[in-house]
Amino acid sequence: MGVTLASVLAIDAGNSKTDVALLAPDGSVLCSGQAGGFQPPRTGVAAAVDVLAEAIADAGLRAGPGAGPLAERVSACLANADFAVEERELAREIERRGWGRTTAVHNDTFALLRSGLPTGADPCGVAVVCGAGINCVGMTPDGRTARFPAVGRISGDWGGGGGLAEEALWFAARAEDGRGGPTELARALPAHLGHPSMASLIEAMHLGRVPHARRHELTPVLFAVAAAGDPVALSLVHRQADEVVAMASVALGRLGLLGQEVPVVLGGSVLAAGHPQLNDRIAAGLTARAPRARTCVITAPPVLGAGLLGLDALGSPPEAYEKLRAHFG
Repeated sequence: MGVTLASVLAIDAGNSKTDVALLAPDGSVLCSGQAGGFQPPRTGVAAAVDVLAEAIADAGLRAGPGAGPLAERVSACLANADFAVEERELAREIERRGWGRTTAVHNDTFALLRSGLPTGADPCGVAVVCGAGINCVGMTPDGRTARFPAVGRISGDWGGGGGLAEEALWFAARAEDGRGGPTELARALPAHLGHPSMASLIEAMHLGRVPHARRHELTPVLFAVAAAGDPVALSLVHRQADEVVAMASVALGRLGLLGQEVPVVLGGSVLAAGHPQLNDRIAAGLTARAPRARTCVITAPPVLGAGLLGLDALGSPPEAYEKLRAHFG
């Protein structure tokens, strides 16, 4: 299908999956598609952008040499676009594909933040995403931003779904072999993946008999064990909550917003799941640090935020925003 009159090609690419949506001028979604995870540090920029092309093809769109632009604006919110140099490299590669007449690349956390801001409001607030990884951004109406490198332990990060799974495995392994204290995780984690013990699971993981992608299944197990009262599991959930509060509070402080009535937008699979042991502690922590902040949890797909940013750039009318939000619930 060749479409040239669309307003926005919205792209949200995370570590585990990629979503695209082609928007008409009135904000309606013409088509959408999905593909796998977007990981330029592992695959290189060109191969990573090939994944975006797969999602575009999945939407039934023809994009390639001679096809012409699909939209006026490509609004791409991408994981692993953590530094300005990465944003520029990714933007150049996307522009080379010719998908839009103009292209903007943002870190995917900006899509979450935009999703939590009402139409017509000044762009002001902070967002924390906690999905496969963890990140935080903030911005003010005058264009100032607060960001973190968010490239793993070397940049001070802790948690996210992947990090929580690794921590749970660490405590479970030590509980079983005696180096650590007891925890129900030592039984629950291997049982979930069909193994009788942590020793069996460790061997299977080490030898590649358990696909690496299945580790994300262990994060909900951790939360279930924590909800049942296991002290070790609960300590990990509480630490994750405190990390979210720390990131949001630091971003608010950098922007001079700690005493202001501003939104703190939470999203990503871990936060959107609504675990009381996590989200209630976050709410309490933020109330103590930023008492006027308004916390909200976004469960809509992040591609919504990419689409809203695209509509912003084109100066679309309010009804276009309303239609787009209604589509994504």
